[in-house]
Amino acid sequence: MKLALGPLLYYWQRDAVFAFYNAMAATPVDVVYLGETVCSRRHELRLADWLEIAARLQGAGKEVVLSTQVLLESGTDVSTMHRITGNGDFRVEANDMGAVHCLAGKVPFVAGPHLNLYNLASLQWMVTLGASRWVMPLEMKRDDLALLQQGRPAGLQTEVFAYGRMPLAYSARCFTARHRNLPKDDCRFSCLDHPDGLMLKTREREEFLVLNGTQTQSARVYNLVNELDDMRALGVDVLRLSPQAQHTAEVIEVFDAARKQALGPQEALARLQPLMPDQICNGFWHGRPGMAQVTPATQVAQSVVV
Repeated sequence: MKLALGPLLYYWQRDAVFAFYNAMAATPVDVVYLGETVCSRRHELRLADWLEIAARLQGAGKEVVLSTQVLLESGTDVSTMHRITGNGDFRVEANDMGAVHCLAGKVPFVAGPHLNLYNLASLQWMVTLGASRWVMPLEMKRDDLALLQQGRPAGLQTEVFAYGRMPLAYSARCFTARHRNLPKDDCRFSCLDHPDGLMLKTREREEFLVLNGTQTQSARVYNLVNELDDMRALGVDVLRLSPQAQHTAEVIEVFDAARKQALGPQEALARLQPLMPDQICNGFWHGRPGMAQVTPATQVAQSVVV
């Protein structure tokens, strides 16, 4: 299995982004997704900057994929999407059907996790349009993936989001700006103050969600390092790890050791615990609420109850 570094979901200072990807070039990650997928008001980097980073990473032996924005809200957003899909040098991850339309029949592309591909018919259709890889929707459970893998079209790779805060929803509203009583068009780039997003807690002070501009994320960190053997048996080709402000390189190293079976599942999980910005979860993989953490012990207990 290959390791992929997903697109940067947060808004960081320009120098921090360049330093981050310079560091990623030295890690054992195989695939790197680049570009702004959340909000077009994030202007620290332009497309030319992302292409410069892409060229550096490609020179370091990485497969580079340019990701398109998930929610397009203006003509400028559409224009940027056309420039990305027509870049001519790097493969593209299509995160909405407009991007799919631009790529269909022209070049192979990655069908992103927000395209709602939940059944074999949609996968087969996407392959006819040119998809060479698809990313499983985050809330899909393991058993549903197994069914799709059995009938997966030949030549189509499967990628699974295996680590990071889960991007759950997108909105035309900016909740980070709203938190500061600012309008979206005058947000004062509030996201820069929250390199791992803004925590949202319940009335009982339980960490619940993370606000990341127009994106809502899980507060807990999705972590499937325990499931690597199962994913290998299912024929998963790529594991996606989502960037975080601290310890991304160390997270990659642990997953690399786990995929090479130099670390057992429990030892890998123990090493990841202090590197995560919040508590662990894996519920979606097991068909449970996403914020749940299912362990072998709880699985046995559930089977006994049944």
